[in-house]
Amino acid sequence: MESYIVDWLNLGARWLHFIAGVAWIGTSLYFVLLDTSLTPPQNPADARRGVFGELWAVHGGGFYHSQKFLTGPKGEPLSTNLHWSKWEAYTTWLSGMALLAIIYWYGAGAYLVDKSVMDLSAPAAIALSAGSLVAGWVVYDLLCRTISHDLALSIVLYALLVAAAWGYGQVFGGRAAYVHVGALIGTIMVWNVFFHIIPGQKRMVAEIRAGKDPDPRPGIVGKQRSVHNTYFTLPVLFIMISTHYPLTFGHRHAWAVLAVFMLAGALIRQYFVLRHTGRNVVALPAVAAVLLAGLAIALAPARPAPAPAGAAVGFARVASIIAARCAVCHASKPTFAGFQQPPGGLVFDTPEQIKAAAQRIHQQTIATQAMPLGNLTRMTAEERALLGRWLAEGAPLQ
Repeated sequence: MESYIVDWLNLGARWLHFIAGVAWIGTSLYFVLLDTSLTPPQNPADARRGVFGELWAVHGGGFYHSQKFLTGPKGEPLSTNLHWSKWEAYTTWLSGMALLAIIYWYGAGAYLVDKSVMDLSAPAAIALSAGSLVAGWVVYDLLCRTISHDLALSIVLYALLVAAAWGYGQVFGGRAAYVHVGALIGTIMVWNVFFHIIPGQKRMVAEIRAGKDPDPRPGIVGKQRSVHNTYFTLPVLFIMISTHYPLTFGHRHAWAVLAVFMLAGALIRQYFVLRHTGRNVVALPAVAAVLLAGLAIALAPARPAPAPAGAAVGFARVASIIAARCAVCHASKPTFAGFQQPPGGLVFDTPEQIKAAAQRIHQQTIATQAMPLGNLTRMTAEERALLGRWLAEGAPLQ
């Protein structure tokens, strides 16, 4: 019953995370489009009112006229009917942290700790998990306060995330390492909203309503952090789906694989940002495509080596390994604690099911060694080698 309840908590938190994330990212992408598509106001009276830029748009059968005031309207009161874009971000982070707690903290023994990487106790691993998110934010925030050159800051922040990917890979298994890079990026994004963007906007609103000329610095800082957030978007979305692809997080240089995907995501995002301003810099997605194509070539699995001379590997030996190391989870009724359903719906109950999954067994158990998850069932190198020989022989069932 406990695992059933945890499954429902997982499902509920994941659905909420997805819904809130769509709302937040959609809002973020829209406002970046709006901000980069603004043109000077055509009506001189609007310029005198403090309008910095405007955009006419058509959507859903109607016409929209958006105007931006850098420091509020001049000569007229600020509307009391202000829409604040914040709860989408907060809900995304809170639900994401709930998922981290349900899957990686509650299930630390299965999902967070990989003793082949570092022999940690569950409490120590959880402390490192939570503490690293706070430490990462502190370092990021200090860098933003210290480095004034935008390009230099961007390069340093990219290096910081690559270093985090490498560091997490020295502590956790590949899947957990990727998820924690995503959690770190998500924490930075949401805490930008919570600690800088929203407080800065509130200060400006208070000053405007008090009849003062608002200090523009909070708006400048908020704009900087908002720009950072938009370039974080595609990398963090990739990390959200990467857990379905062991060829990425299961690689021996998984941090470098993630570094390429993060760079490609930032380049693609830059293309769309510039496109909103009327600049069609196709070199950006082209470079991203070349990077990803090169990565695909580099990650291509080697063909199974020809079976060595000698006696063929009997299926009975393979079946015993699968039963002991894999089928405790990958069965119609898993027996491993904490698993209510077979992961990915993959079942090894019959010889035919095992043979049908031969390519997946090669990719995840031999090529990347991403399975068994965290090597919970202690599959040995000799057992992996024997499975590899069986696969090289054509996965016979005799």
